Amino acid sequence: MREKFTIKTRSPEARVGSARLLTGAALTIALALGGAGSAFAAQKPTISRKIAPELIAAQKALQGGKWSDGLQNLQKAEAKSGLTAFDHKTIDDLKAYAYVKLGNMKGAENAWEAALQTGACTPQDTLRFTRAVFQLSYNAHEYAKSIEYGKKLIALGQGTPDIYAVVGQGYYLTNDCKNADLYMDKAIAASRKAGQAPQEGFYQVKLRCAFDAKDTAGEVQGFSELVRLTNKPEYWSDLLRIERQSAGADKNILMIYRLMYNTNTMKTADDYIEMAQLLGDAALPEEATAVVQKGLAAGVVQPAQKDRVNRLLAEMQRRSASDQKGIPGYVRDANKSPSGQLDVKLGEVYYGLGNYASAVQVIQSGLKKGNVKSLDEAYVYLGLAYQQMHNAVAAKKAFANLKTVTSMPKNIRDLWQLYADKLS
Repeated sequence: MREKFTIKTRSPEARVGSARLLTGAALTIALALGGAGSAFAAQKPTISRKIAPELIAAQKALQGGKWSDGLQNLQKAEAKSGLTAFDHKTIDDLKAYAYVKLGNMKGAENAWEAALQTGACTPQDTLRFTRAVFQLSYNAHEYAKSIEYGKKLIALGQGTPDIYAVVGQGYYLTNDCKNADLYMDKAIAASRKAGQAPQEGFYQVKLRCAFDAKDTAGEVQGFSELVRLTNKPEYWSDLLRIERQSAGADKNILMIYRLMYNTNTMKTADDYIEMAQLLGDAALPEEATAVVQKGLAAGVVQPAQKDRVNRLLAEMQRRSASDQKGIPGYVRDANKSPSGQLDVKLGEVYYGLGNYASAVQVIQSGLKKGNVKSLDEAYVYLGLAYQQMHNAVAAKKAFANLKTVTSMPKNIRDLWQLYADKLS
């Protein structure tokens, strides 16, 4: 018989933004419940003679699938006086097996726990019975007991990622997030030590603790780890929306919108409208035009919003057309300037027009000149242009330069580094 542990939650609701947090990711532990019948044959020479007839009858019944009859014979044997600890251990093990076959998991749990208390267990018995009580108590929602027996398994050298995780889950379900975090960290560390990717569920428990505590920093860390593990858009979406709420200056908000746009996590017309307006304010109508057009193509613009969106699109297109006419003049000014700032701004225009090769060329030229005031934008657009050209190596190198741009808030630099790490 094989059982599964699953990630459970304390309540059906969580904090806003956690709707996509998985709640059914399996933490699977394959535990053998049974096999006691074959064990009896090897143990027969040490069984007290007085109970041998009952145990032989019990074994025959169990082998024939007559679970209730086997259990009755075991109870008769157990009722006799003068039994040894080994007798009790063997009877309890066989009773547990019969209870499992009858679907009486609580009876099986109690029987294996009694077997452990006889003092007659071999190391193999101790491990098998402890595993069984651990699993059955967890499945019965007896989380304090499952934690106790999980720790016993760990002490026996069975500290696998799943066992650490189920102990951590037990702590979460008993409202002890401090220990839940501790054991999920142990599960993650054990996974990495074994050369395995940690399960999403390990991070989800930590994330739920952050939700419950309204710990924004913990939520950011949790979603960041899940993005790093899976690169799933739903985790990017929650992470970026949390960060956007505290971004502050328009420049920072626009940087987060660029990430949202490039991770395909723009979900509403308001997302596209605000990003386009911010781009317009930054004198980047070419890119703003592309953003509005993508929003319209995505089908997220509601009928009541269409007039506003169309007016915004028309304005950005008008400004973009004017910019394009002026490109020869921008090129001359950039070439004459000893500073690289004009080159970078020209590169941003080229990027918005989809001319990525030219964007790379002029931004690199500007960086070589130096005196670039907006280094954050220079490296971001250089990286994005390389990405559009399917040169992930060069894109990552460009984004890596952001770590030197102290004018960009650290949390936003970290987001771009996370983005770069997932490029392929």
